[in-house]
Amino acid sequence: MSEGILVLAERRDLRRRLFDVFDQAGYRHIHSARDAQHAAILMEGRPPLELMVAMLGSDAAQARQCCEQLRTLGAGGNVPLLAILDEEVPLQSAQLPDYVVGWLHAAQIETELLARWKHLPPAAQAAVSAQASGAAESALALLARIFATSGDVTRDATARLLFDELALDYFAVWPVHNDSHELQAPLLQLWNGEEPAWPQGDSQVLLRHVLGGEPVLYRSDARQRVPDDPLLSTLELSGFVGLPLLDERRVVLGAMLAGTRAGFGDMAIVEPLLRCAATRFAQGLELGLTREQGRAEGLLDALTGLPNRLLFGDRLESILREAVRNGECFAVLFVDIDHFKAINDTHGHAVGDHVLQEVTRRLRGSVRASDTVARYAGDEFTVVLRHIVKNEDVHRIAEKILQVIGEPLQLDNGTYLQVGVSIGVSFFPDDAADAETLLKHADEAMYAAKRQGRNTCRIYEVSPEYARQHGMALRSRLRHALGNGELRLVYQPQVGTDSEDIVGMEALLRWEHPELGPISPAVFVPLAEETGLIVPIGEWVLRTACRQAREWEQRYGLRLRLGVNLSALQLMEAKFPATVARALQETGLDPALLELEVTESISIKAAPNLVENLQALHRLGCGIAIDDFGTGAASLDYLRKLPANRIKVDQSFVRNIGVDPDDEAIVRATIEMAHRLNRTVVAEGVETEQHLAFLRAHDCNELQGYLFCRPLPVASFERLLAERQQLLGLSAAVTA
Repeated sequence: MSEGILVLAERRDLRRRLFDVFDQAGYRHIHSARDAQHAAILMEGRPPLELMVAMLGSDAAQARQCCEQLRTLGAGGNVPLLAILDEEVPLQSAQLPDYVVGWLHAAQIETELLARWKHLPPAAQAAVSAQASGAAESALALLARIFATSGDVTRDATARLLFDELALDYFAVWPVHNDSHELQAPLLQLWNGEEPAWPQGDSQVLLRHVLGGEPVLYRSDARQRVPDDPLLSTLELSGFVGLPLLDERRVVLGAMLAGTRAGFGDMAIVEPLLRCAATRFAQGLELGLTREQGRAEGLLDALTGLPNRLLFGDRLESILREAVRNGECFAVLFVDIDHFKAINDTHGHAVGDHVLQEVTRRLRGSVRASDTVARYAGDEFTVVLRHIVKNEDVHRIAEKILQVIGEPLQLDNGTYLQVGVSIGVSFFPDDAADAETLLKHADEAMYAAKRQGRNTCRIYEVSPEYARQHGMALRSRLRHALGNGELRLVYQPQVGTDSEDIVGMEALLRWEHPELGPISPAVFVPLAEETGLIVPIGEWVLRTACRQAREWEQRYGLRLRLGVNLSALQLMEAKFPATVARALQETGLDPALLELEVTESISIKAAPNLVENLQALHRLGCGIAIDDFGTGAASLDYLRKLPANRIKVDQSFVRNIGVDPDDEAIVRATIEMAHRLNRTVVAEGVETEQHLAFLRAHDCNELQGYLFCRPLPVASFERLLAERQQLLGLSAAVTA
């Protein structure tokens, strides 16, 4: 039976758009991949697909290549493939292979994708099959078939496939004993000839070398290079490859050997295929060991069938390593059933067990196939949400979990029971870089949700209560944070409302406490101001951000406006304009690209030198922005007395667009007033399409918020700029 939909796009935001269309339509099994090779690994061992959707570029040759690669994953072309074009330049369907059954533009994803699939022509499948039957398989096709073979390594489907397709004369898989690591008999051994007198495994030089963890690759001179290996001489092998079979901890589980009398052909093709097969056999061996270990230690919870704490910990470590390699983000959720003891005491343990099983079912139904759900202990569950594009994705899923679990549960006696859960969330890499701390922070956030009244979700942050209790210790640690490299900057893009292209960025300060992890700026910035540390910290922020902005300007040729927040203490220093001028001179940043943000909460009368300093900065060529506009009592006074170029509408108003008509009126009035005074407007906290539509309709100039991008560390922001540059280059090439 076919089930599952594969969506493929190189860009994460496009993958998310495709995923959301099917997710919101109620399809449960949705698989998301970056490219065809990623898809081949992702689909290993899963049921056949019912649809593939691929985002293609405007280059016809590359589009056809991507389609050909995907066809090999879709049962030889029997799975419908819809192409989505990322360019507005029309690309006629005739330019795509015949087995692509339809296409649409990226702008039509939300409105047309489901309709196009449901109205595929009846002959489409037959045309796909006919086209596929005569096509020659590529190396990628063989790779896909390797990963599609049975998960049980005692069956030699993968081995026979490799043996026949690569014209091997010898192929073997040698496992080692799980406890003693002693060599066992070969799991399988194929030979193209009469069965010889096989040499003992212990006497094979190259086999022992591979079991030591080192790969062996000889294209055509194996016998000459290792004359004392009895296997090579007995079988007269010239080409020989030996690869260790490693588990996720890089422990050797065995060895895979492949040889040929005539020598190998193109190693650029052969080696990746053999390494892929080695990964396949290693996974099979590890699965077998896990099953054995599971029988002995119980890795699955007996009541719910979910992974238990031990297996969850292992999976979380694996997910973390993959996220580090791929630059991905993920979230850890701690889910605890509210008042579960009372349920057991009132209704009995049988009802308690029924509640645990039903919560398990509802949790599984609320997340994607690529996510992980586990029973951590008692009435506690843990969830890992993978491939997070923006934090709003997690908010949406957490709200879905609260809603689904909150639906009344019918008991065997016909009565209904209301069940609630408290959810705590931590993010990788924002909140911690290791599994233990991520879990600890999610657990702390879950207890914060319970203190808030239960049946709600809280995101991890160092609480103000903790800050008050440990204020002295935090103050002391903050004095050394700058010198110890604990402070860092992240950058959030600002985009033009019409173009949605990056026009600026705001530098935001973060503190990574060595024991407590990330500490909210709402906690440590007031401490820095109380102690006067905000002055040297603010100077470091200014120099660091200007240097980074200048580096990106030189690398990408993009003159991004840089926003830097100022505190009242900085603005009251008479020498502050000289500090800014020195930072600009040292870094080489054009003053016109620096915008200094002053919050409306600073009193003009109570802050000596504020107006004079801002006027001096304006004369220097810097821009001035009024931050958090509308939250203080001096909005009009600020506009009248300060040389402000830009107004930033506070996110507390923007987030209530579509919810509170009064806040909508404030946003409209602010935009209109600013435009009458020849100021531009930036809206902060833009998180939904409804926010975007409202602000665009009322001519807001620029936008900032999670709808477009969360604050990014330097490496991630660089990837964003590089991707933008690449897209502009492709667009220019198409136009030319």
